[in-house]
Amino acid sequence: MNGYTVLLDGAHLKRAEVIAVARQGARVELDPSQLQAVQRAADFIAEKVGCGEPIYGVTTGFGSNADKLLGAHRARDELPGGNPEPRVETLPEELQHNLIITHAVCVGEPFPAEVVRAMLVIRINTLMRGHSGIRVATLQALAAMLNAGVVPVVPAKGSVGASGDLAPLSHLAIVLLGGGEAFFEGERVPGAEALKRAGLSPVKLSYKEGLALNNGTAQMLACAVLALDELEYLLGVADLAAAMTLDAFAGRSGALREDVHALRPHPGQVAAAQHVRGLLADSTLIDIPYHLVPRFRTWTAQAWNASEDQALSFDIGWEWVPADRRHGREAFYQRFLPFRGGKKHQPQDAYCLRCMPQVHGAVRDAWAQACRVIDIELNAVTDNPLIFPGNVDAKHIEEQVISAGHFHGMPLALVMSYVKAAIPVLASISERRLNKLADPATNDGLPAFLTGNEDGTDSGFMIVQYTAAALVNDLATRAHPASVYSIPTSANAEDHVSMGANEARQVLDMTRDLGDVLALELYTAAQALDYRNEMLNAARRLATRGGWQALAGKVDNPPSAGHAQHAQFEREVQTLAGQLAKSDAFRPGTAVHAAHARLRASIAFMHRDRAMQHDIAAACQLVRERAYDVR
Repeated sequence: MNGYTVLLDGAHLKRAEVIAVARQGARVELDPSQLQAVQRAADFIAEKVGCGEPIYGVTTGFGSNADKLLGAHRARDELPGGNPEPRVETLPEELQHNLIITHAVCVGEPFPAEVVRAMLVIRINTLMRGHSGIRVATLQALAAMLNAGVVPVVPAKGSVGASGDLAPLSHLAIVLLGGGEAFFEGERVPGAEALKRAGLSPVKLSYKEGLALNNGTAQMLACAVLALDELEYLLGVADLAAAMTLDAFAGRSGALREDVHALRPHPGQVAAAQHVRGLLADSTLIDIPYHLVPRFRTWTAQAWNASEDQALSFDIGWEWVPADRRHGREAFYQRFLPFRGGKKHQPQDAYCLRCMPQVHGAVRDAWAQACRVIDIELNAVTDNPLIFPGNVDAKHIEEQVISAGHFHGMPLALVMSYVKAAIPVLASISERRLNKLADPATNDGLPAFLTGNEDGTDSGFMIVQYTAAALVNDLATRAHPASVYSIPTSANAEDHVSMGANEARQVLDMTRDLGDVLALELYTAAQALDYRNEMLNAARRLATRGGWQALAGKVDNPPSAGHAQHAQFEREVQTLAGQLAKSDAFRPGTAVHAAHARLRASIAFMHRDRAMQHDIAAACQLVRERAYDVR
């Protein structure tokens, strides 16, 4: 994002700006007026240390070592065998340095660069509030490292979410000191080398600066911001997939009506229904009369006479309902013609279609609640202790340097647990729609596994559903909330932790599998939509060209000539043919059509079995690249 700069003042950072820095390479700038507050806190700490005041993490040890006051020099330096060499660092400086180098102990694969860049911009912003004691020069060095493209290597696992993300944030800070490792211009190099190549110099930490750099919620917050950004798009994709599936089913729109959802106005539910209604706008498939929809029949050489239809891979058919089988259903057959085709004569669709607004909407509400919490956290101070240099009423240092618990990640952990539980729900209902499309017992007259299979050799989309099912199961098994299982640390000084870093990291990982499930539904729904649309339009062409006689040839169990009901059959077939002939070309909703066209630009319709791995990869890539317009 060339030329775009995010101004950081500690109070106004937005999720979109974090995404811009993390994913589009936007630069950061420190608000000059707010830097005065930053320096005031640093000067305050230096003054109090000079007065001999005991301050946690500055002139005392950390965690369970908080009862140990730092002396003027090492205890062993004046004893026999002690270090005779003069020390470069004071004990308070050594304390901050050691805090970083001993806490950088994460394991696992490194986080992607976007996560680390998000961590950096979040950490810089919270330090800009001026309650952490970091010097302006150190904060400027951290911003310069981010702007220069130095990306510290941060292994993904090692934070318990209180005291904040100590270990991963130490991996960030250690590079600032010239240690650790970093990626620079795509190459993994020692931290000192990365700084050198970027034209930067290592920093020596002063009072409380190590604690300011590694004590906070930046890792879990970075993962949460990125995950919510992914989920926001995937919520739109889920609605689009549902809309395409509804069109492919020639489904019913009543469950989407605005006045229906006004009676149970959960915000997410109302929004989901409204969005799908918009995606289906101008569809002639939704709410189509039952009798117009033919069912699939296996292709034969005699199926079509017109050269225009010779390439079709299907035949179509209806069953006529004789008059003596209409007893008690007279009102229905006055409204709908007595032909059973592909659509079951029922006024409501299956739950995976009819209850889609309720399910998608509940996930939307989980996302919205998480956004509310994350937006607060982005501009919160999350280290410890907190410094209030302007507290004029304070009589003692304890009233100006307050030990509190803002580093505790439970607000983030619990809300990400909510999102973690919601993700498999969205994936599960998508898989159910996919399965309904492929199963001939439930797909309302489409071919089994969405392939003509006239020779009995084709599996079609059968195994696509297996993959979706495997992904849904995997998501479900990962949905257990990490936040409910605290393991004490630091010799029980930190006896309740949030595990929010694991929670947010897992949610971010889960969004990819969710995207793949939705991609598989879109891939399957596009195949089903082609069949539904082509079958209807083939019926329309047949009625237009061949008249009712040609259409009658597609109807099972007609009464024979001379039979008492034959004349009635002819009249009703003529009416069916007339309605089909007068219909405009059948089409899905405008937005569904656009999404279908985008998918077809990459993946062709599958007439018969072919190697599908490239199709699947392309379908998933379209979602990952945000190729669909889901507005």
